[in-house]
Amino acid sequence: MKWDTILTEAAERIKTVVKQLMATSNAEKTYGIGAGGDPKKHIDLEAEKALVETLNEHSVNFTLISEESGVQHYGSKPTCYVTADPIDGTTNILRGLPFACTSIAISRTRRLDSIQAAAVADLFHDTLYLAEKERGAFRNDQKINPSKTSKLSEAVIGVDLNTYKIANLTVKLNQLLAKTKHIRHLGANALELCYVADGTTDAFIDIRGKLRTTDIAAATLIMLEAGAIVTTPDNNNLRNTLSPREKASFIAAGNKELHKIILEDLQQA
Repeated sequence: MKWDTILTEAAERIKTVVKQLMATSNAEKTYGIGAGGDPKKHIDLEAEKALVETLNEHSVNFTLISEESGVQHYGSKPTCYVTADPIDGTTNILRGLPFACTSIAISRTRRLDSIQAAAVADLFHDTLYLAEKERGAFRNDQKINPSKTSKLSEAVIGVDLNTYKIANLTVKLNQLLAKTKHIRHLGANALELCYVADGTTDAFIDIRGKLRTTDIAAATLIMLEAGAIVTTPDNNNLRNTLSPREKASFIAAGNKELHKIILEDLQQA
């Protein structure tokens, strides 16, 4: 399969659908609860439909793992898994905040460390991240590399604090936050991980135990192929099951030095 071609086409089709729906009242319609536990919005379902149609047109037999529909089989004999978050940042889109993406990952098994190809497309800007195993990572056909910044005082670090357990979380992060001058969170974690991959930011941390593996599947491969570091808070490789219900925590950094500093601060806390 020419995954770069297929994923690019799927991303473009999803972008078109999203742009058409953003200005309509239909975008916010809700159809129950999705497999990931969030309300299924009309705009999310249409984005997923665009992905499935693209894969079908390329005669791909696959098992879809999606936050919207859960696990669905397409074709008589699926040969791969397609893990997707059709829209990461739905709330941003519905509020008019220009930061959201679509995330698509191709794998041979249902494990996070088995992903072979990936795409993350910015839905508001003409930016597409692509990666294939052992072939590097690219942004709009240009090879990307992460940041070499290794000091917390100079780094721009994303931290997801979106949880009702904020008091417990800030205790763990207090030492790190006190040393870091530039903290960010923009609301679409897959795209924020890609920002680490291309050096736009220096690190991204999510230790809530709340983020689904469908959110980070594609971005994880893009990060690793770019040369960035991403591990669990215990400094292990991410080997989570690909599922809309499986949760993951991680520390992602542009280089080993910064990753080590973040890891040590969290462990001390």
